[in-house]
Parts: sequence; C-alpha cells; structure tokens
Amino acid sequence: MGVVQRILRPEDSFCQDLVVIRQPERPGDPSVITISCPDQIGMGCDFTRIILFFGLNITRCDLSTDGRWCYIVFWVEGRGPTRWSLLKKRLLGICPSIAAGIYSYCFAQTDLEPSQPKVYLLKILCDDRLGLLHDMSEVLCKLELIIRRVKVSTTADGQVVDFFFVIDTRELLHTEGRREEIFQQLKSVLGEQAECGIEVAETETGVNSQPFSFPEETFLLELPEEDPAREYSNASDCPSVAIDNSLSPARSLIQILCRDYKGLLYDVMRILKEYNIQVSYGRFNANERQSCEFDLFVVQSDGKKIVDPDKQKALCTRLRMELFRPLRVNALNRGLKTELLVVNPVELSGRGRPLVFHDITLALKLLNACIFLAEVGRHVVGGREWEVYRILLNDGVRTPAALGRVRDRVLNMLMGWD
Repeated sequence: MGVVQRILRPEDSFCQDLVVIRQPERPGDPSVITISCPDQIGMGCDFTRIILFFGLNITRCDLSTDGRWCYIVFWVEGRGPTRWSLLKKRLLGICPSIAAGIYSYCFAQTDLEPSQPKVYLLKILCDDRLGLLHDMSEVLCKLELIIRRVKVSTTADGQVVDFFFVIDTRELLHTEGRREEIFQQLKSVLGEQAECGIEVAETETGVNSQPFSFPEETFLLELPEEDPAREYSNASDCPSVAIDNSLSPARSLIQILCRDYKGLLYDVMRILKEYNIQVSYGRFNANERQSCEFDLFVVQSDGKKIVDPDKQKALCTRLRMELFRPLRVNALNRGLKTELLVVNPVELSGRGRPLVFHDITLALKLLNACIFLAEVGRHVVGGREWEVYRILLNDGVRTPAALGRVRDRVLNMLMGWD
C-alpha cells in the first residue's frame, strides 16, 4: 500500500505548535521564541537570518538536536514594534515539516533543494529630498522585499531615478494586487507625483550601469595576534576561537569568545552552514560586559568530529576573521564628493546580509547627509562573492576627522552599537 502524504500548511494547528512566541512578563525582559521541528544542516542560519531581518537582536540561544529533530530557544530584544504574527509565519515557512519534513523524518528522505526566487526590477522616479533613500528602503523592508542590487542617481533638475532589484518573500509580485500595494506604500512617503513600475528582471545588471571600481584592499583583513591568556574583558580586541575534541567521544566542541554585535549568531551559523557543519548542541549567551560566549558541540556532514588539523585551522581562522570585522566600512575623500564603501560577504545560497542598506541610509539620514548616488552590486574577490555598497555624498571636501565620524556612525548603526 502506498503512503499517503498530506501537505501541511502554516495555518494547520500542528504547524502552529512548531513555533511558539512568548511575550515578556515584565518590562525590559526579552521575548522568547521556541522552535521544534525536523532538523537539517543550515537551519540555524536560516532562522537567525529571519530574526535579524525583523530587526531583533538575539541575546541568548539554546539549541539541541538528535540529528532528526531539533529544539531551539531564542531570547530576543528589539527597539521598535515587531510584527510578531508575521515573524511566526516566516519562521514556520522555513520549518522543513511545513511541506515534506514530517515525511522526511519518518522515512529518512532528504528535502528537495528550494527553487531560486524570481528577481524583479522596481523603477522609481521622484523629487529628491533629505532622507528620501532611507524612507524608500524602510518601506521596502516593511513590505518584505529583499533588496539585491541598487542603482540610484540624481538628475540636474533635482529628481531621483531609482532602480531596485528585489525579491518578494511573499512571492506575489506577479499579481496586480501586490504591485498596487507596493505602489501605494511608496507614494505615501514619496508623494502622489512619484512614478513607479515593476517588471521581471532579465538580469541583475543592466539599467545602463557599469561595474563600479573600488579599492580591493577593502576586502583584505589582518587579524591581531591572539593571546591564549587573554582576559574575557578584552574580548573586543579579537575573537577567540578554539576546537576541542577531548570533551566528547562523538562531537567536536567549538568555543568562541567575542564582542557582541547585531547579527552575531547569524554570522556564526552562516559560516558553519558553509562548512557543512551541524550543531548537535549549542549555547550562546551575551553578558552585561558586551561580550559573548559560544559552546557548540558539532559534527561534520559525515557525522564525524573535525579532526583534520588543516580543517580546524581553516574554520577557526574564518570565524575569527569574520567575527572580528563582519562588515568593512570606509569613507574616502573624492574631491567634491564623499565616497562611502560598505562590504559584506554573501551567503553561498546567494542571499546578502539583511537590513544593510536600511541601516546605512538611516545613519546617513541622522547625519543630515545628502546622497547624490548609490549603488549596490556583487563582486567576486578572492574566490568569494561580496556585496558592495557604494554611496556618494554631495557635501564637499571633508577633513579626516569628519570622514571618521561618517565611517563610525555608519559602522555603529550596522553593528547595533548606536
């Protein structure tokens, strides 16, 4: 007799229990997100990415799995209002059991690779003003549009021509209703005179945009020497990463000590996903001294420890490098313009870091900086794909101290230190 498989939907009562969000009982306490679902390598990265996309900071995490079923608890905090019901829906949407995970769990079947999302080109023509680009990016974030590439320029008569290459997390941009919703939300902040259009992007280049140049030393990073006897209070100098195979007969222990910042757990999980490493048990905690401690018991994709010294060294170096400076920020003097460069690595899946463009434009808006041109592109350097944000500020020549203030304000906003 054949097996009858019922496709589970997010609104099913069983699925609703896979993700539980509990609000704090007292003001100042964190909210608690509990997820219990079938496991697969890389799910920690996917969950933390969604939480970061909703503007929440993870202050603590406990994770355990038997290789088939996982149980994760996140303690999260946010500065503004959070759309909790929508967050729950998005977390449910990536639980493997929503479609075929229950079947996979029972019959040891692997999940199918997800299809590549369709990219659309959003065109906007409107009058320029201070803070305009941030207001647009904020609307797009609230509409759950992921910005892949950007080309923004200002014409001589004071108009802004914007090209946003976007992905719709709701996968509804082919419908008239979804497009009308986007146009109305944009015009509510841009004015009714704004012109908007959406079409399927044949490629993510074009729109008469030439690849922009940038100093490749932006991607280079030299780590300070790590002192094994360093005190916890100096965790901001350089992350400490160590692998220990003596504490468990079946798993390697990865211990990390580093400075806290927004998206820290996402970065750790992203790197482990790229190395095909599965966390069997893990604990992450941010303490009051703004330093974080990780204890992660892991196995490779073959279910074995990490015993190869070269693999251990490569993983530790990669973690130290990216946790020391997850985003590279620089401000340069370009004569009558100030050039701001922000660089971050792209996931192997092709997804960029959430909210980077939003945070850059917010920092510049708070600085009352006038954006003349903005570009977001992808570049392959050193065998890796990077997302590069290049913004020209129309504010004349800046002193080194002024450039430092721009760089620090943008970096602090991106890292959640503002």
